[in-house]
Amino acid sequence: MIDSCTARFPLPGRWLLSIAALALTLSACTTFSKDGGMSPVVSRVRAEINQDTVKISTPADEASARDRVQRLLASSLTADTAVQVALLNNRGLQAEFNELGVSEADYVAASLPENPVLSIGKLVNGADFEIERRLVGSLLSLFTLPARKSVAESEFAAAELRTVESTFTLAAETRRAFYRAVAAKQVVGQLESAKQAADAAAELTTKLGETGAATTLEQARASAFYAEVSNQVAEARLEEQLEREALTRVLGLWGPEIGFKLPSQLPPVPDSLMGQDALETVAMGKRVDLAAMRLELEVTAKSLGLTEATRFVSILDLAGLSTTKGSTETGESETEVGAELEVQIPLFDAGGASVRRASETYMMAVNRLTERAINARSEVRAAYIRYRATYDISWQYRNRILPLRTTIDEQATLEYSGMLTDVFDLLTTASESVDSNVAAIGAKRDFFLASVDLQAAMIGGGSSAEAGGASASAEEP
Repeated sequence: MIDSCTARFPLPGRWLLSIAALALTLSACTTFSKDGGMSPVVSRVRAEINQDTVKISTPADEASARDRVQRLLASSLTADTAVQVALLNNRGLQAEFNELGVSEADYVAASLPENPVLSIGKLVNGADFEIERRLVGSLLSLFTLPARKSVAESEFAAAELRTVESTFTLAAETRRAFYRAVAAKQVVGQLESAKQAADAAAELTTKLGETGAATTLEQARASAFYAEVSNQVAEARLEEQLEREALTRVLGLWGPEIGFKLPSQLPPVPDSLMGQDALETVAMGKRVDLAAMRLELEVTAKSLGLTEATRFVSILDLAGLSTTKGSTETGESETEVGAELEVQIPLFDAGGASVRRASETYMMAVNRLTERAINARSEVRAAYIRYRATYDISWQYRNRILPLRTTIDEQATLEYSGMLTDVFDLLTTASESVDSNVAAIGAKRDFFLASVDLQAAMIGGGSSAEAGGASASAEEP
């Protein structure tokens, strides 16, 4: 019989226990946070955009978020409440939070020593047998554990900032979608009023034609104006529906929730503007994308140091060995113990390629960060230029063009009533007035979009230059 008590590891067992104790000391037992790393995200979002964000991990979390979303949807949305709904309800953002949890898991895993490998083999020759036990642990992994843990910690911190950036991006997208949807709805309202007026004019002209007071040409012009305005209304309704669907997507709504209420018109343009002083400096300190890239550069620098430190040794394993030989006939057995150290000899690859790769990767990160900082400064300047210009344009419509248009409409109606002008002049004036009012709505919408772009340029979460280019090509009223 084999005496199981003879299968011991006197010498290597003590070594491996000592190594295990050292590993636990070096790893410092990093554990998971209670919220999956969300605390810095929640704090930063609250500080910068004054909104709440929650990671939905349990049925209770989901029920709480759902209840709050329903309360927000019970009233007509504002830009702020729309953003809050998106931050609570958008599943793409929840996926970003899950990705942050994955990053935390990677961080915790990197702070732990590699598990040793145990192998057991048995050879039998008649009544004789031989049992070999082998316990292998990586010394190189153990010695580099503090450095690898530091790298993983920086990577996790960078992941937190990237999550903040994703949250800011969603908030900016939601605000843009909200302003576009409300502006489209306001345009429909404006054109509906014009359509009613055109309908009344066409009907009046037809009756006058029956009495001979209006010519066939005047009747045709009135009918054509009504048909053109009707077409504009149809196009505006299509745009309204598409913009509303775009907002619905970022809000993460479906089913009965898509019947949410929107205001009938955009909010008033503020009387004062944000100053331009020190915007670039403030942005350099606030932008989360730059902060994340700085941390990623730090990760690369630490990795470069780790690569240089281990360039000549890539495998360093310590194995504890135990071999038991015996015979089933005699019942005698003998156990031998020992240790084995495995080192890779850098005969062909001395680590130069790894070091060069790490060095080039580091310089690439430096150049990417420098480029991003330069571009960020330009984005702030471009965003402010657009912010200022759209304000001036909207101000001109509100304080000059639309009041003049009102005066023109009144005078045209008086002159037509006094038979000083014909129907053609009246319809031309009405058409120009409709165009001016629709353009004024577009100018106000563009100002609010520029405000969103400026905030994004200041804190991160969307390129103002790219947003401006897209809106310039796709947002004509």
